[in-house]
Amino acid sequence: MPNPEVVTNYKDSDGVDLGKKLISKDYLISVYPQIADQLITPELWVWGHNAQGQLGTNDTTDRATPVTTFAGGSNWKQVSADSSHCAAIKTDGTLWTWGNDYYGTLGLNSVNVTKSTPVTTFTGGTNWKYVSELSILGGLAIKTDGTLWEWGWGQPAYYPTQVGSGTNWKQSSLSYYNRAVIKTDGTLWTWGDDNFGTLGTNNVSSATPVTTFAGGTNWKQVASSKVFYTHRAAIKTDGTLWTWGNNYYGKLGTNDTTQRNTPVTTFAGGSNWKQVACGGSHTAAIKTDGTLWTWGNNGNGNLGVNDTTNRATPVTTFAGGSNWKQVSGGTYHTAAIKTDGTLWTWGYNGYGQLGTNDTTNRSTPVTTFAGGTNWKSVAASYHTAAIKTSDDLIGI
Repeated sequence: MPNPEVVTNYKDSDGVDLGKKLISKDYLISVYPQIADQLITPELWVWGHNAQGQLGTNDTTDRATPVTTFAGGSNWKQVSADSSHCAAIKTDGTLWTWGNDYYGTLGLNSVNVTKSTPVTTFTGGTNWKYVSELSILGGLAIKTDGTLWEWGWGQPAYYPTQVGSGTNWKQSSLSYYNRAVIKTDGTLWTWGDDNFGTLGTNNVSSATPVTTFAGGTNWKQVASSKVFYTHRAAIKTDGTLWTWGNNYYGKLGTNDTTQRNTPVTTFAGGSNWKQVACGGSHTAAIKTDGTLWTWGNNGNGNLGVNDTTNRATPVTTFAGGSNWKQVSGGTYHTAAIKTDGTLWTWGYNGYGQLGTNDTTNRSTPVTTFAGGTNWKSVAASYHTAAIKTSDDLIGI
C-alpha cells in the first residue's frame, strides 16, 4: 500500500491536485501504473468438482458456491484448470499446482499423489509468466525469459523441464496427447500424436515442434479442448478464426460434423474475432465488438442459447450483449466475464461448477452466487477457478 504522505501528493493526468477525497484503485492505476503492484489485490476463487482436491481447499468436498483456496493470499496472477487439477502463477512469479498428480501432472517429481492445497512445483523459481491450458496428462508453461517448459506423461521428467533451447515462446495450449504453441514471431507450432487431426499437419504426428499445414506468421492465440476427442481453435492477427481436429457435434463451426486435419475458417467467417476457448465438445469465442458466440455440443445447455440443441455454426448466446471480455470452456459448461467485471456461467452443474449454490443445469448465462463486479479472469473444466480484485476506495 502506498505511503499516505505520497498519496496526498497525487495529481490526475491533467496535473490537477486530487485533493482529500475517495478515489478508486482503478483510477489511481490508470494515472500511476507504476504503483499497480501495490494496489491490486487479486484473490483466487474456486468451485465445483473437488474429488481430487482440485479446488485447493484442503479437502475433497464439492463446492456449489465460490470459495478461496486453502492457500489464500491476494497475489494471484493467472490460473488454469483441468478436470482433476489446477495450476496458477502468483504476482511474485512462482508457479503453484494442486489436485491429482496423474502421470506427474503437478510437476512435483512424483506420480499419482493428491495435493488438496496449492504447492510450488519441483522446479521452483520466481520467473514464471504463463501457464497453459492443462491436460490430465501434464502441464506446459512459459517463463519470463521466453523459454518453454513441460512436465507429465511422456516427458523427460515429472517436473517442469525445458523444451528445446528457444527463448521466443509466447502462448501455449495443451490437449490430451499434443501441444500447440505460438512464438513471438507469430508462427504456430504443434507436436505429439495427431489424434483426430489436432496437430493441423494433415494427419502427420511429430515428436518435435512443426508448423501447421496452414503456415503463416500472424497467429495470435490458440486454444485446445482437453478431452480425448480433441479439437483446436486459433485466431490470427488479422482477426480470422481457424478450427481443426475432431468435429463431433459441429464444434469446429463448419456447418457439418466432418473432421478437419488442417486449419479451416468457421462457417461464420469474419475478421473480427478477439478470443477463443475450447470446451470438451463445444467452442466459444468473442468478437472485437464484444459479442459472444458459441457452437458445438449443447446437451447440457453449455452454448447458453436457452435450449439443448447442438449447433454446427456459431450463434450468439441467449444473454446477448456486446460487452463480453473473456470466455473459458469447461468440459460441459462455459464461464465468461463481461467488461463490467461480472462473471457468468451456464451449462452442466452436477458438481456445482456454475457457482449458483445448487446443482441445476442452466441453458442461459447466470451470475454466480458470489456476484460482484471485480472478476478479472476465469478458467473452467469440471470445476471453475477465477481471479478477482478488490474494488475498495482509497481515502486520500
